[in-house]
Amino acid sequence: MNNTNAWLQFALFLGVLLLLTKPLGLYLARVLDVNGKTWLDRAVKPFERLTYRICGIKPEQEQSWIGYAVSVLVFSLTGMLFTYFILRYQHFLPLNPQGMPGLSAHLAFNTAASFTTNTNWQSYGGESTMSYFSQMVALAIHNFTSAAVGIGIAAALVRGIARKSARTIGNFWVDTVRVTYYLLLPVCLVFALALVSQGMIQNFKPHVTARTLDSHAIQIPKTDENGTAVTAANGAPVLVDKVVDTQIIAQGPVASQVAIKMLGTNGGGFFNANAAHPYENPTPFSNFFQMLAIFAIPSALTYYFGRVVNNQKHGWAIWSAMAAMFVVGVLVSWGAEASGNPIHQSLGVAAADGNMEGKEIRFGIFNSALFATITTAASCGAVNAMHDSFTPIGGLVPLFNMQTGEVIFGGVGAGLYGILLFAILAVFIAGLMVGRTPEYLGKKIEAFDVKMAVLVLMALATPLLGFTAWASVSEWGQAGLNNAGPHGFAEILYAFSSAVGNNGSAFAGLTANPANGDPHYNTALGLAMLFGRFLMIVPILAIAGNLAGKKPVPASAGTFKTEGLTFVCLLIGTMLLIGALTYLPALAVGPVAEHFLMGAGRLF
Repeated sequence: MNNTNAWLQFALFLGVLLLLTKPLGLYLARVLDVNGKTWLDRAVKPFERLTYRICGIKPEQEQSWIGYAVSVLVFSLTGMLFTYFILRYQHFLPLNPQGMPGLSAHLAFNTAASFTTNTNWQSYGGESTMSYFSQMVALAIHNFTSAAVGIGIAAALVRGIARKSARTIGNFWVDTVRVTYYLLLPVCLVFALALVSQGMIQNFKPHVTARTLDSHAIQIPKTDENGTAVTAANGAPVLVDKVVDTQIIAQGPVASQVAIKMLGTNGGGFFNANAAHPYENPTPFSNFFQMLAIFAIPSALTYYFGRVVNNQKHGWAIWSAMAAMFVVGVLVSWGAEASGNPIHQSLGVAAADGNMEGKEIRFGIFNSALFATITTAASCGAVNAMHDSFTPIGGLVPLFNMQTGEVIFGGVGAGLYGILLFAILAVFIAGLMVGRTPEYLGKKIEAFDVKMAVLVLMALATPLLGFTAWASVSEWGQAGLNNAGPHGFAEILYAFSSAVGNNGSAFAGLTANPANGDPHYNTALGLAMLFGRFLMIVPILAIAGNLAGKKPVPASAGTFKTEGLTFVCLLIGTMLLIGALTYLPALAVGPVAEHFLMGAGRLF
């Protein structure tokens, strides 16, 4: 792809995203208002009321932040247990034409935690592990509910900022129902049909065996009549040639799952290759719209925020800070991948092609770098290229995105409440610099708010760095590596950054579910995902409840303005200094060290 084409695609992506922000933000404002009117009311309202009646929900009865938090935890734990048992006993359940066995206890725990927390980390290959029932009922349902939970928590924080002397921040059950019924389900229905029109499959057929145009020979272990492997005198297995002239092509209800995995920033692939698989991402149009779907709701939430707090300029300032960091990330990743491997260049190998390892030729370097930046800026984790094959600096960008808290648009809901956390810290720092009590949108920022914000940062950094250190020095941690040196360390760091950040993408050279059944990685990653989700949510809701109860402070000549370039720069600086610098030592011994060693001619 030439640079002009790439620049035009980038401009088109940003332009369409910007155009979607206001109308979708206005629609979100109606959806997240229990009395809001939408054009879907006539069709959906009866189902909403029926759901309230069946579940005993009183839509007019709001909750305190503690009640909201308890509801989130109970709902999530119940869903996680439901998913765990489906995965353990999927061989007894319907829609399993390939006869997939139940998952091991540690893999089922890892997967249940992954989809409950909107992470969608996958220690398995979807088409070789999951039945259609598990894909649809255990996993896809969580893609809807975890996204709705995230949006609801963001709405609760926004209400806390906007309300005056209030004791409540909304009703969790109403938020979840309305977001699912009025936003996620209808949009995903249309999106799935659009994906099917591009060639994405949606069926319940068993896997198809196709005869290939050409055959090739592979070596397999020789066995005797009892099926026992034959060994040579030295104990090594005896290998025999086998001619392969067939290929198994997986089938399944793909489009319906891809629609919500992108729109809900979930990211878990129906296939092991995720969005690099032709059935999961068949055309350039499907690739473009999947990238757009990842950012659509997070971008619109900034407009929703500005509207609810009655300060639209501030909403656009938040959007601008996100967009600025996103553009820089794309340019750095694209530049690193287009520059290629200096060792290849010194040998004259594919010098003009850039780094095409691990990338689909049909997408090329730019669309691979753009997708990687989008999927890690948001808490999505879907991939159309293998991040493990990126250059050290190209792989540093996804790592950086996750370690800043995925606030560059971020996940649905999570991106907004994450960046608002940094906004609170930014105005606190600004207040300290000028010797004034910090204020944010008319609310005084006091010790409790700052303590909760710092608690969130500690709750993310501690398990991320702690689990990384443990895995790096343990036998089980090193056994899962396929690379040595700084790249091997980067694989571990990436895994726990992805888990704690609820992203789900991976440097796939790491084997988290080894054939010997070692449970350490699955268990550690599962715990990291739960810590990253719920140790962030509870303090965020505490901040929401505390702000809701405060009286507004009139603006004065000394009030720090939160609409202009100064605020945008301060917000970005706060994210870099407080968020990213926490992980600088780990990045220095990982991708940064690998970059300089690659320049010196060493690979790992």
